[in-house]
Amino acid sequence: MSDDSVTPMTPASPRSSAPRDWPKGLRVAARVLLWALGLGGAALVTAAALVAVALAVAYPNLPDIAGLSEYRPKLPLRVLAADGTLLGEFGEERRQFTPIRQIPKVMKDAVLAIEDAHFYEHGGVDYKGVLRAGMASLSEFKSQGASTITMQVARNFYLSTEKTFTRKIYEILLALKIESQLSKEQILEVYMNQIYLGQRAYGFAAASEVYFGKPIHDLTVAEAAMLAGLPKAPSAYNPIANPRRARTRQLHILDRMVDNGFITAEQAEAARQQTLRYRKAAEPAVHAQYVAETVRQLVYAQYGEDTYSRGLNVHVTIDAAGQEVAYRALRKGLMDYERRQVYRGPEAYVDLPSDPKEVDTRIAEALADHPDNDELRAAVVVEASPKKVVAVLQSGETITVTGEGLRPVTSGLSERGPPKNRIRPGAVVRAVQGPKGDWTLTQQPEVEGALVSMNPTDGTIRTMVGGFDFDKSKFNHVTQAWRQPGSSFKPFIYSAALEKGFTPLTIINDAPLFFDATATGSQPWEPKNYDGKFEGPMPLKQGLAKSKNMVSIRILQAIGPAYAQDWITRFGFEAERHPAFLTMALGAGTVTPLQMACAYSVFANGGYRVAPVLIARITDAKGRVLQETKPDVADPAMRAIDARNAFVMTQLLREVTRTGTAARAASLHRPDIAGKTGTTNDSLDAWFAGYQPDLVAIVWIGYDTPRKLGDRETGGGLALPVWMNYMSYALRSIPPRSLPPPEGVVLHGSDWMYEEFGPGAGVASLGMEDQLPPQAPTEDERKSILDLFKR
Repeated sequence: MSDDSVTPMTPASPRSSAPRDWPKGLRVAARVLLWALGLGGAALVTAAALVAVALAVAYPNLPDIAGLSEYRPKLPLRVLAADGTLLGEFGEERRQFTPIRQIPKVMKDAVLAIEDAHFYEHGGVDYKGVLRAGMASLSEFKSQGASTITMQVARNFYLSTEKTFTRKIYEILLALKIESQLSKEQILEVYMNQIYLGQRAYGFAAASEVYFGKPIHDLTVAEAAMLAGLPKAPSAYNPIANPRRARTRQLHILDRMVDNGFITAEQAEAARQQTLRYRKAAEPAVHAQYVAETVRQLVYAQYGEDTYSRGLNVHVTIDAAGQEVAYRALRKGLMDYERRQVYRGPEAYVDLPSDPKEVDTRIAEALADHPDNDELRAAVVVEASPKKVVAVLQSGETITVTGEGLRPVTSGLSERGPPKNRIRPGAVVRAVQGPKGDWTLTQQPEVEGALVSMNPTDGTIRTMVGGFDFDKSKFNHVTQAWRQPGSSFKPFIYSAALEKGFTPLTIINDAPLFFDATATGSQPWEPKNYDGKFEGPMPLKQGLAKSKNMVSIRILQAIGPAYAQDWITRFGFEAERHPAFLTMALGAGTVTPLQMACAYSVFANGGYRVAPVLIARITDAKGRVLQETKPDVADPAMRAIDARNAFVMTQLLREVTRTGTAARAASLHRPDIAGKTGTTNDSLDAWFAGYQPDLVAIVWIGYDTPRKLGDRETGGGLALPVWMNYMSYALRSIPPRSLPPPEGVVLHGSDWMYEEFGPGAGVASLGMEDQLPPQAPTEDERKSILDLFKR
């Protein structure tokens, strides 16, 4: 038994001990007084007498501590990918409750070495330490510490943060009460899960993830010693913010661990030599903030405020690796577009001090208002010329940009440019580092985008990227952005036409059209093709592949806008968002990217409408399943369109990716992919919607406040590369496959069509009576004519 412990006294006479019917706290107080008398010091006797009286008065007013025996901290909502990867966490506190038996010995030893080496020997109070603190100065008792782990538990759970003599008395009493009702293991479990350790982390398991990005059972001696130094002052000993101070405390703890026999001198030396690698504070393993926020909203609608405190684990259908690829693909697409835009100038300007010693501090202060945006690093320019820019990053690193790295900001380095756009010393700019370590100056995109993918068989959402940067805009464009789909909506009009006798070989005239206001619902309309050209009669399949507007409008005119409006509801579209006018043929209604994913899934899975599924199951902190979603399995009740309709449409949409506006997708060497580009009027929106039997993916790009993307910006040029970037990864291990031809279709040449609408039946042609306007000669034709005259 240690000298610091309280040895239970066997009552021999009333004068030698406290009565057994006294409350345990008073009996202990009496022991303190008797022990002090044994020391014989008058000052100690007086102090101990005062303490005993205070204990007698305070003990009856102590709070009930029954809750500690069933301690359950406020556990955050955690969002987990299909493979268990953490995607997001919500709640004021980062916690990860870990039973004491699962906390590694090295972590417990490090804590005990610095906080309470005699934890298993004392009865809750280190009496020598308390008296030593009191003797040092009763008036400054607050600064002397002497708190055991049990006393810290008492303080953190039940007492205020004020440091007074009275509070210390209550702390001692509560510690005694806790020790009388809980085992040592229970007390240590509460402490190691409840103590605040900075960075919003409560408990050592959470701190291990926050600081080192690893589970607690993987901690080394050096890492455990560093974390053990945090309880005293989490801010002062934060190894990320104050590495020098934290290192000093870590070394002290390693010495204490050796002194207490927890580790050998050799282990301590090895720990001193280990270089610790910290997890960057704002670096999620997977960029899935839009997924996590969507989940938070769904769960909150069901559980209310309990969402953030009961330790719910929400397992979602997201593929973690694919999600990161999708995030990178969309960002690359938006950044590539941004490089083609005019430089808008620096984000801000700061006045740099003349004293070189103060420059670094001023830069750090300025960049605090302009945080890095993933690979888009913020920097303050310290030197600028048309041929070279020198800038300093938030980390203090100096970068030099020359040559091609200055091309995107050429106008900002021109002396003839407007002053507000000039890059000069003090300018806050953005820089991106290339794969070879070279730097390029650029700017944050104003354009936005979205990418969502799902399994068309059961509706499980595999990826969801709702925008360029969640911190910049929390608006989820996948679920919240209602935009015109443009030509990507045409397949649903063609699908309706198949039911009316149209086939891939129906000849349709790509000739001019004019409509009065009654046909459009607004004003007279003279539609054009994107390229402004008319090519005359062509097969329906070619009209879709080339996205000919006149062909689509003639089809809709023939089948009737009202019929088409009703037909599209089979895919999940809302009729009221797609007025029954001919403009519907060009996608003048409004949709969300998620809606489009669900709609294209109908083609991909053979005609079934499946509901999107994001949340697979919800479990509580103990792993008990509270809710589980069973994905839809195709059955007759879910059929939206005939299997042969979906089959023929897939053949038509494969032609788009082979020879049409999405022909560059052929470079994926996937014969099973199908899809459609989409560019709205005036190029306000760019889309690509594509699929194969196992995966559907939708990409949208546009400005939040609609404006032209550019005269030459199309769905095929903007959205399709993003789609290809993602799908090349997502389909890498999925072999090409096609759904078998269903009953009721026949093959004519290389084209499938409904059996009853084969050659000689169905709609043979449309609009052939309309004439093509005189066409201006092409450049080659003009040269031929000139050559004739030259002869």
